[in-house]
Amino acid sequence: MTFPFKREPESGLIVVAIEIDDKYELKMVLDTGATNTTIDSNALYLLGHDLRDSIGTVQIETANGIIDTELFELNSFASIGITRKPFQIQVYDFLAHGIFSDYDGLLGLDFLDGFKFCIDTKNNIK
Repeated sequence: MTFPFKREPESGLIVVAIEIDDKYELKMVLDTGATNTTIDSNALYLLGHDLRDSIGTVQIETANGIIDTELFELNSFASIGITRKPFQIQVYDFLAHGIFSDYDGLLGLDFLDGFKFCIDTKNNIK
């Protein structure tokens, strides 16, 4: 199956819509360099999730060094025609750490695990 995607004209980022719990839609950047999917804690909170429901913490390496993130398990997480039930995500407070973004997080390679995935930038499909 193929899905059209949107590339941001200035940055070239690939932006995808994701759906959480079969009802909430967010905009995330497809990041093939990210091992795990990460969502801004503020977005998760605004969707009605209690940030005290973390199932643990994990350290991840970023371009700016090692950071601590919280782990959450969502009932349903869907994007680009794939649905994961349940799905663990990492959560990080973007604003508290000076990250200002138009996007709610990064869709990482963990989401694509088990699928053949190809990005066709000539025709803007994946």
